[in-house]
Amino acid sequence: MIPLPQVSQVAQTIQLALAPVFLLTGIGAFLNVCVGRLARIIDRARTVEQLILTSRGKEHDRMVGEIRVLDQRMTVVNASIFLSVASACAVCLVVILLFAGNLFGAHLGTPIAVLFSLAMLLQAVGFASFIQEIRLGSKIIHVRNEVLFHKVEEEEGA
Repeated sequence: MIPLPQVSQVAQTIQLALAPVFLLTGIGAFLNVCVGRLARIIDRARTVEQLILTSRGKEHDRMVGEIRVLDQRMTVVNASIFLSVASACAVCLVVILLFAGNLFGAHLGTPIAVLFSLAMLLQAVGFASFIQEIRLGSKIIHVRNEVLFHKVEEEEGA
């Protein structure tokens, strides 16, 4: 028969698991930001797709360039989301192993440390991917010179 842990042992394990749970909250908030950006990228891509079909010349070329960058951004944001979810799964396993180690008296310190390090590495790469997406986004958001320096022609007879 497996000896049941004392309430104090469970309370101590909950205290140990609190930091990873807060980390999960942060990862969740980050995922919310990523999903919001992905939705805006998709909306813009749908708009540009419609505009490409009716545009010609330089405007058409500009739209094609923009949709290519939007496609890259979708790929990069999806990678960031994947890495963050994988990080969250690793954190969940850390919490599970903390409780399993306490419940069964197993020495799981090494797997817990490895999983937590893996979670941090995955999240760091997810953040780096997010930075890449932000840079791609800022590359196509520049206001064009013809708009910046546009002058309204004066009406005749004014």
